[in-house]
Amino acid sequence: MPFKNTYEDPIRAAAYAQLELANTYYLAYRDIPGILREHVPGSNAVDFGCGTGRSSRFLRQLGFDVIGIDISPEMIAKAREIDDTGDYRLIRGESFCLEARSFDLVLSMFTFDNIPGYENKVLLFQNLRDLLKPSGKIVSVVSSPEIYVHEWASFSTKDFPENRLARSGDTVRIITTDFADRRPTEDILCPDGTYREIYGAAGLKLVDTYRPLATGDEPYRWVNETKIAPWVIYVLSN
Repeated sequence: MPFKNTYEDPIRAAAYAQLELANTYYLAYRDIPGILREHVPGSNAVDFGCGTGRSSRFLRQLGFDVIGIDISPEMIAKAREIDDTGDYRLIRGESFCLEARSFDLVLSMFTFDNIPGYENKVLLFQNLRDLLKPSGKIVSVVSSPEIYVHEWASFSTKDFPENRLARSGDTVRIITTDFADRRPTEDILCPDGTYREIYGAAGLKLVDTYRPLATGDEPYRWVNETKIAPWVIYVLSN
């Protein structure tokens, strides 16, 4: 059965447009400002897989000049509707139509969760690498394999026990509980070891890795977030 991009859907786009930087998602974004201050020297950025523009707007608030790109017309349309001053561009395939070696930062928030194929991932990372200035960085935030086998403030996987048997490259399913659309998202499992192989094959160096945990002091009703990291943040360079 061919893989379906569950984000190319107007109902899903409308649902994602309502998401805030809260609950489990809060942990994905919490440390990003400090990571960017440490690793990124400039302010020209690409938000790869920008969706409805949540992370593009986040970067703008941090002082970045941002171009948001995505393959989903529904997501880009919603991003433009929400933020008519933002620069959101629809792309097709691996061609980004952006100037090479012009960006200090490529941010990818959860995008590679939904991209099938080892070689496809390698090619995309090669093309993203080509966008970087010599001092530029890719910051890629992905779901940890553990996110698909536990319960969370923002997600549920209890209806998908088959996730526990999934191996690298297999489809896994997860439900976002922060909005009303309870259809599962279909992602592709990609463990840390596979990502590291992909980065090497794409000619990228792994600069740093972060696995954010909740402290317990946040204003959210955590489930497993204080003891299991739902996200992995990779910092990559040429």
